[in-house]
Amino acid sequence: MRTTLDLRLVDPSGFEPGLVVDVRDERRALLFDLGEIARLAPRLLLRATHAFVTHAHMDHFAGFDPWLALGLGRVRRLVLWGGPGFVDRVEHKLHAYTWNVVHRYEVPMTIQVHALEIDGTRTHARFESTRAFEREDDDGTASPIPDDGEPASTIADSAATASDALGSSLTRHQGTDVLLDEPLFRVRAAIVDHEMPVLAFAIEEKAQVRVAADRIAAMGITTGSWLRTLKQAVLAGASDDTAIEVAWRDRAGEHAERRAVGELRPLVLDTVPGRRIGYVTDLRYTEPNIEQLGRLLGDVDLLYIEAVFLEADRTHAARKNHLTAQQAGRVARTLRAKKVAPFHHSPRYRGREAELRAEVEAAWRGA
Repeated sequence: MRTTLDLRLVDPSGFEPGLVVDVRDERRALLFDLGEIARLAPRLLLRATHAFVTHAHMDHFAGFDPWLALGLGRVRRLVLWGGPGFVDRVEHKLHAYTWNVVHRYEVPMTIQVHALEIDGTRTHARFESTRAFEREDDDGTASPIPDDGEPASTIADSAATASDALGSSLTRHQGTDVLLDEPLFRVRAAIVDHEMPVLAFAIEEKAQVRVAADRIAAMGITTGSWLRTLKQAVLAGASDDTAIEVAWRDRAGEHAERRAVGELRPLVLDTVPGRRIGYVTDLRYTEPNIEQLGRLLGDVDLLYIEAVFLEADRTHAARKNHLTAQQAGRVARTLRAKKVAPFHHSPRYRGREAELRAEVEAAWRGA
């Protein structure tokens, strides 16, 4: 069945972090982490509307600059989500450059930045190219979840203090947060501990609607964003006389016409429950972290999870605050994940990826 979301790792070899989520029928994409994105095609990056950043280590956030450079003068809006202090970090990046001519670009850009703070509150700001990307704090009304007005928390200067503060905050804020909620999918997050706050993400497809491509072709039209509108109407139980704007493009050019839901309903074959996908990277193997992931990702259909070191190097993994492959498999088993996809391997194992995958698989299956 043709799924709502099409997923693939930024680095198929599994060494660099990052996930691309194509939203079918909308011709746009979501990015999870902004690390080594140079391997992604520019046309894909220009379709990316949202980026969800686990944390601001360079291998997860250094790609913000090339993404911004590519979109300037071409893309009207970028939306970013991150963890504690993330709005400040984006502001610092933008202030590193001189913007004396950007206000003249034909296509103005708005960057909306949202941060999930360590206590569960939220911070929101926008940066407009017409104002040289000066920060404007707002109430997050452009986001599905409004800000509760609490001040933003900050990351402690020392790693030890940050880890202690995070541990107590995880005890206080044991929940998951909806960051984005759209008719076809939602994105939720929870904070985990990497000796600093890191976001783990759940990507949840809502009910999937299967359509008949041959019937669409027989009507003399092609697929397009109107399919999303039809799917939403069918799922919402819209009446047959509800009108939908059907717009498409073919070799003869662009076309648009209004058709009733009753006329288009035969294109829909059936509906099935959507999938739940997890994206988890950069965390310690601790009971609080596993409990947080359980609340976010229990019974997940597909789990992307870091497997940085082999179990034989678990002491080094603990020093680096990362999971071993065996620990990743144990987490997947605890979450009752139906499928697991390990990634973010240490470069010391280049050429030995099969060993990491085998260790994950064995632990996941309970060997």
